[in-house]
Amino acid sequence: MPVTAPSTSPRFVVDCPTRPILDQVADKWTMMVLAVLEEPTRFNEIRRQLEGVTQRVLTQTLRRLERNGLVVRRVLETSPVGVEYSLTPLGESFREPFTRLYEWALAHSDEIQEFQRAYDARNA
Repeated sequence: MPVTAPSTSPRFVVDCPTRPILDQVADKWTMMVLAVLEEPTRFNEIRRQLEGVTQRVLTQTLRRLERNGLVVRRVLETSPVGVEYSLTPLGESFREPFTRLYEWALAHSDEIQEFQRAYDARNA
C-alpha cells in the first residue's frame, strides 16, 4: 500500500463556505429553535419553549437562520402586530439529520454524563 505524504494545505480553509453554516448548526440555540419549529410559531411562543434564552439571543439566532434560508419570518396583521417563524423547504430538509443527531444525544446523554463525572473527578 503506497504511503502518501500529508498534505501541506489546510483541510478547512478560512473562507470555506461551510464554516458559517456549520458554526450555526453547531449552536445550541439554533438546534433548539429548529426543534420548536414543527409548525409556524410566534416569537414569544418560541421564547417560552426555550428556557434560558434571552430575547436578544433568540432574535440573533432567528435572523441567522433566516439569512441562511432555513427559516422564514412572516409579519402577522394582528393588533398588536405579531411575527411568526416557520421552516423553509431547506429548513425542512435539515430535519432528518437534525433528528438523528438529537436522538443520538438523547440515547447517549447518560453515558456522556458518566464520562464527564469521571473526567471531572480525575481532574479535580
